[in-house]
Amino acid sequence: MQHDEHLFRHEFGRLVSALTRIFGLQNVALAEDVVQDTFCRALEVWKLRGVPENPSAWLMTSAKNRAIDLLRRERAERNLLPQLGGALESEWTLVSTVNDVFDVETIADDELRMIFSCCHPELSESTQIALTLNVFCGFTANEIAAVLLSKRAAIEKRIERGKKALAASERLFDLADEELPERLRAVQRVIYLLFNEGYHGASPKAAIRAELCREAMRLGSVLLDRELVATPSSYALCALMAFHAARLRARINGSGELVSLFDQDRSLWDTELIARGVRLLEHAATGSDASEYHLEAAIAAVHCAAPSAEATDWRQIVWLYDMLMRVAPSPVVALNRAIAISYRDGPEEGIAEIRAIAESERLASYPFYSAALGELEMRTGNVAEARRQFEAAVTLARNATERRFLQSKVAVLSR
Repeated sequence: MQHDEHLFRHEFGRLVSALTRIFGLQNVALAEDVVQDTFCRALEVWKLRGVPENPSAWLMTSAKNRAIDLLRRERAERNLLPQLGGALESEWTLVSTVNDVFDVETIADDELRMIFSCCHPELSESTQIALTLNVFCGFTANEIAAVLLSKRAAIEKRIERGKKALAASERLFDLADEELPERLRAVQRVIYLLFNEGYHGASPKAAIRAELCREAMRLGSVLLDRELVATPSSYALCALMAFHAARLRARINGSGELVSLFDQDRSLWDTELIARGVRLLEHAATGSDASEYHLEAAIAAVHCAAPSAEATDWRQIVWLYDMLMRVAPSPVVALNRAIAISYRDGPEEGIAEIRAIAESERLASYPFYSAALGELEMRTGNVAEARRQFEAAVTLARNATERRFLQSKVAVLSR
């Protein structure tokens, strides 16, 4: 069942994109219904006959046949397919047109155009994410609410708002449009935020959600498959995700507890993913601009290259964080820079840097701000202050795994 769920996630966007090309953006909901019907039929048939040798091809054929059946019924009214003109005039043109839309190359192109359509610049970032997860990844409103830490009703409104914007567009985004660079930045941002939510997000259910990381990496690979948007920044984003994903297995121990970067068993790091990250970062170096993804990927690469925390090139990491603060400053980047400075120059310097970070709503509720202070105070030998900071962090923990991790620090200091 888990295998089927992963397959359906992977195929959902491809099928919806192809069907939307046929039915029109005003009928995205119909395209989604056809895909859901296809998946339900697959579960029924595969349970009786077994999973076919090529399940993706089976799903594609089934969805295509379902689309043809719908178009035959709508032939008299002609309100479903205005953009294809005479395609409904005969059985031959109908089937031929649908077959053309379901061509492998055409689907890959439509898949990309659908992602870019979901990232409409008039939509808020949170709505772009919700719409992409719903239309392209097949996430339900409940699942998206859990990802974005929002109520289902709010997510449903965002999705509805997003689908209205899609319908108003009347066609999938044209990759030749002059808006492409702006849309690409929005698409990259959505992928980045989705991966981060899986890697160290704020879900109350789990500290790590590997399925979100996989989904973000899949969306990134869609960008790299098309030369027009396989830009240096797209390669850098995919490199960053590969480096971080390589460490996923070591972030949770056998007891299901969080393990900090400095305590991880580095033999568990995925060397194939690290090598992939290196190759992608080399591709990213072909341009003249250094995006925030270049710098974050470079920082992750330095960590992945180090045999231990002590052997890490902290001087290089601080320099990269200095660059990142100029390109994409944020309180969290400043916090990570301060931690790096503590390893380069000593914990006292790190504490001074952390306390110099301007107060912000994000850091005020971020448990690892206090946790970072606790770690550095512990390294200076100030046990009482370290315990106070970790106790403050415990009250801000976003899920049970984070809470246990922080409580273990308090317990050590109490002893």
